[in-house]
Amino acid sequence: MLNNDPMTRPYSSVINPKMLTTPLSHAGNSDIITVTKPYLPPLEEFIPYLEQIWENKQLTNNAYYHQRLEEALASYLGVPYISLFANATVALIVAMQALRVTGEVITTPYSFVATTHSLLWNHLRPVFVDIDPVTCNINPNLIEQAITPQTTAILPVHVYGYPCDHQAIARISDAYGLHTIYDAAHAFAVNDNEGSILRYGDLSVLSFHATKVFNTFEGGAIISHDIKTKRRIDYLKNFGFADEVTVVAPGINGKMNEVQAAFGLLQLKYVDEAIARRQEIDRLYRQGLSDIKGLRLLASYVDDNQFLQSNCSYFPIFIGEDYPISRDELYEKLKQKNIFSRRYFYPLITELPMYRAIPSSNRRNLPVANQMANEVLCLPIYPGLSDEDVLRIIDELVV
Repeated sequence: MLNNDPMTRPYSSVINPKMLTTPLSHAGNSDIITVTKPYLPPLEEFIPYLEQIWENKQLTNNAYYHQRLEEALASYLGVPYISLFANATVALIVAMQALRVTGEVITTPYSFVATTHSLLWNHLRPVFVDIDPVTCNINPNLIEQAITPQTTAILPVHVYGYPCDHQAIARISDAYGLHTIYDAAHAFAVNDNEGSILRYGDLSVLSFHATKVFNTFEGGAIISHDIKTKRRIDYLKNFGFADEVTVVAPGINGKMNEVQAAFGLLQLKYVDEAIARRQEIDRLYRQGLSDIKGLRLLASYVDDNQFLQSNCSYFPIFIGEDYPISRDELYEKLKQKNIFSRRYFYPLITELPMYRAIPSSNRRNLPVANQMANEVLCLPIYPGLSDEDVLRIIDELVV
């Protein structure tokens, strides 16, 4: 008999072992620990959603589940307006278009490539500044000196779900009349003392990729703060159509389809449970790793009362010179033990061919980001990871 009670069902029973981050040759091997696995709700609970889609015979174009998920997410996240997208990369590209960003955009080199690729797709020039060693977020103390007459926006990233210094960034953006678009791909359901961190800036962009805390297979969203901006975003994600015969902007096809949206609605039933398990794993890691010489952790999400809720989307560690082996040697050692970690983010965006020649990409300009990229290793963390496997990983790190 199937166990349909989400409070008693083991996490592992809703995890598909054949997921994207597992090498196909290892898909059926229960000894393999991958860096992440998508949280999947019970399949039998998804069938009625699919049956409703079949009955409605609407697969896309702002249909029933698309509208319901936008409403449900706005309520859950505590934000005024949300626009769903097929993926977060298209959402980032549209966010720039929605605010009519031009010229130069100040951003971080320590992120996933989609952050900066979205600028190139909009013919914008990225200007890189270094990061803060405590949070790995963009260092606001370095932003002002990078501003030129061509600067029109700042694109910070809430790295690993740690909130950026929004107050300092807001002071700069207000003083110079700059837009602020937050790449919040890692920051689903992250709150500070006053509520959701998605309320900061002009726009925030979320990712619902399969590897994220909340997923819709692929997917993303833009958080906006007024109905006029939401309408423009919604026009842009649907070819610029305002009605059947009126095209108001050179839009793109970025809409989320009904199957993704329905899956997201079902995922919302379980996301608090999934986040709670991530927080338990985070605590286990911290208990076992906090005193290892040469191994550094980012601050706990409760330190200094900065975060009332963290989604614990990643668990990065930083391997310093005092650790007995190098970061890459540890990475290979874990792999030999069937533990797949990830050097996330390595290499830096500024080391990639399309960005290397930009003056602000010079390594002398980015000492902290380069150090973090060369030291970071993200350990496995996902709801289906057992306590026993967490302890197994910790044992391997005690060299």
